[in-house]
Amino acid sequence: MVISQEAFGGGCSNSGETPDLIFNYDDTDTHPNEISELYSYTEQPELSLNVRAFEEQMESYNIPPSWQRLSPENQQSVVMKLLNQLEISNKSLRMRSARCILYLAQGCWAEMQSDAEQLQWTRKNVMLLCKFGTFSAFTDLLNIEIENNTAAHVAMRKIAVSLADSQDLRVILSVLYTIVEVIRNESNSDSNEYKEITESFINDIIYPDGEEIMIVKLLGMVTKFCSGAAPHFPMKKVLLLLWKLILISLGGMNALKNMKSEKRKKVGLPVYDEDTMEVVKSMRPSSPPASASDLLEAQNQKRNTRPFRRQILMKQSSLDDHDTLGNGMEMDSSMGSENNDEMNDLSEFYDRRVSENNENNQMYNASFQNRPPTPPPNIPGTIIVPRGLPWKPKVRQKEIDAFLDNSRLKFVGYSLHGDSTTLAGLPLPIHEGVKILKEHVYTSLSELQIQKEEEIARNPFSTSEGEIEMSKTEILYQAMFPNLPQYMIALLKILLAAAPTSKAKTDSINIMADILPEEMPMTVLQSMKLGIDVNRHKEIIVKAVSAILLLLLKHFKLNHIYQFEFMSQHLVFANCIPLVLKFFNQNIMAYVGAKNVIPILDFPSCVIGDQPELTVETLEIGDASPYSWRNIFSCINLLRILNKLTKWKHSRIMMLVVFKSAPILKRTLKVRHAMTQLYVLKLLKMQTKYLGRQWRKSNMKTISAIYQKVRHRLNDDWAFGNDLDARPWDFQAEECALRGSVDRFNNRRYSQVCDTDYEPVDNCLSSVLGVSYDLSESFTSNYELWLEQEVFSNSVDWDKLLEN
Repeated sequence: MVISQEAFGGGCSNSGETPDLIFNYDDTDTHPNEISELYSYTEQPELSLNVRAFEEQMESYNIPPSWQRLSPENQQSVVMKLLNQLEISNKSLRMRSARCILYLAQGCWAEMQSDAEQLQWTRKNVMLLCKFGTFSAFTDLLNIEIENNTAAHVAMRKIAVSLADSQDLRVILSVLYTIVEVIRNESNSDSNEYKEITESFINDIIYPDGEEIMIVKLLGMVTKFCSGAAPHFPMKKVLLLLWKLILISLGGMNALKNMKSEKRKKVGLPVYDEDTMEVVKSMRPSSPPASASDLLEAQNQKRNTRPFRRQILMKQSSLDDHDTLGNGMEMDSSMGSENNDEMNDLSEFYDRRVSENNENNQMYNASFQNRPPTPPPNIPGTIIVPRGLPWKPKVRQKEIDAFLDNSRLKFVGYSLHGDSTTLAGLPLPIHEGVKILKEHVYTSLSELQIQKEEEIARNPFSTSEGEIEMSKTEILYQAMFPNLPQYMIALLKILLAAAPTSKAKTDSINIMADILPEEMPMTVLQSMKLGIDVNRHKEIIVKAVSAILLLLLKHFKLNHIYQFEFMSQHLVFANCIPLVLKFFNQNIMAYVGAKNVIPILDFPSCVIGDQPELTVETLEIGDASPYSWRNIFSCINLLRILNKLTKWKHSRIMMLVVFKSAPILKRTLKVRHAMTQLYVLKLLKMQTKYLGRQWRKSNMKTISAIYQKVRHRLNDDWAFGNDLDARPWDFQAEECALRGSVDRFNNRRYSQVCDTDYEPVDNCLSSVLGVSYDLSESFTSNYELWLEQEVFSNSVDWDKLLEN
């Protein structure tokens, strides 16, 4: 029997399944949504403070409080006056000016009639603010608030930190975030109107004039918050700003793709047109495997329905049910001998169809172009003939060497280590196999970088590393390197606190400090609003943290593999793998479809036009989406992070097995989205060999989906557990060897970056006496007097040196 590709996925096979999710994965959500997520619903009353501050300030300037009616010259004059006022010592006046600038950055919404008009004025005003250096001025304000120990001590003494404790910080961060988000959106557009301003702004972020990089400053805020030294820091705004700064300075998916192509060309490697994001867009989601409850229900229905009758074609759902329920060809005894006769007839039919396709199968097996034949569930002798795999298979040079070593030992009786060309004594099929393998060899940038590091380690004096390219990623890594472990721990702590499966603990960090009002809600409607706001707050934090970690991992890996491995190891040591699995150990369909949003309270809808009264009915006005964009985005990011941490790392793959990730990941397949399913199937593929034969027999539908969607590695026996490299006793040694290589890399290139206060003291007499010091002119001219007073005139009792 030949089953086509459609048998294993695509579409909605029956009315009981959820429909496919039409979701476009991108660097960010739409610009209006990203702006609206900056503000919590509990912050809405504070928006009117911005208008009031602007009106009062304009009155003090004797200027009509209508921004639209001012001439460009007057607008520039007002901005310059506001920036000058930011530098005065009176904090109340300083923060009033900051609120005025925030109102301008928000598009002067009190004068606008529509969201589109407000968005247009936001763009104009932000570009005007950038022109006069507003971002650097607010960076200085942020530095002042970070060092404000009084506010930190007041917050630490409070039983519960509320919105009031972070009011000034939230104003400053809101201005900084709005500027960054508008510039990012402008840089991605086709308009050249503000090209010079955007390019200059992006350059200043990663190359500040003698100041600390803004990204590192924000990571320091995250660390300080998690240590308990600053519980009033508004973490959601800090993380959103941190994410957008990394995105705008280092680049997103398109920038990574272009940089990878350029680097491969530079070292002479071929550039492939195959892009993961583009290939996945053409995929169709698979029907998820049935859960235990679904299987029991299906089994009961079959027992209560009409007797089994002969049918030539069987539905895929029936095959899957038989597969999972029967674990192979074990049939329910109640079916009787008549049903067994029917199955025998079917088997004869399948065998006849198989013989008709033998010629195609032989061609397929010889070419290595398609996946190896795989028996579908419960049907002996059945093969799958795919219409075409989405990926071109890949082979590593290491796999070719292993294939040749095994072949030589088998047919010749000896091995030639390091020789991948000599084929003497090997039969012709081996020659053809090696030829096919070499056609699919893929050499990554990481392999070349590792080879270079190994060569430097072997010959440190004769091998030159060359000049280090000071790219934006390299500059950021050097700035993050001294405290990178603390940054990773802090980000994972926040991710844990924001995970929906985490329970509130008294000793955990309070990420709700910038959302909880001073007075708790008194009515049911207010409680519902706050509950939605709290859940929305957590979702946005998960979205930001997952995006930050993924961006850093991808950029570090492209810059140098050992920078990526350094960050990866600290994430693994901080229990990132079980944390991500804990996140997915929930009702994932409920999380993806969560409606933690109140559209009429989103900015700027909540302040433009007539506002309807907030009731239970108006809570969902305008919310027609069947899913939550940010939640699917977060899920895909976390799955990609998990893939990056575990790929080719047997010790970490075993962690997936030990933490029983297979049933958790299998439930995630219920999300009918091709990209989500692809990364889940990758994680299942890498651990399949450790799960045992019984699991594979019971999950043939999942195995088939892996064959259909995941890239194939020729000679990879992932489904059978025959990999000699997967030796459990080598796992610890593998991780230690990697740690040693990473430490050698960091010590050679970044030892001067670390704090020297903890460096060992040099006690060698010859080296200490051999060091030359520059003495001052006054000491040089008067050293004889110093000798007379400090040395010759003082008597030394040398016998005291021998006393205890």
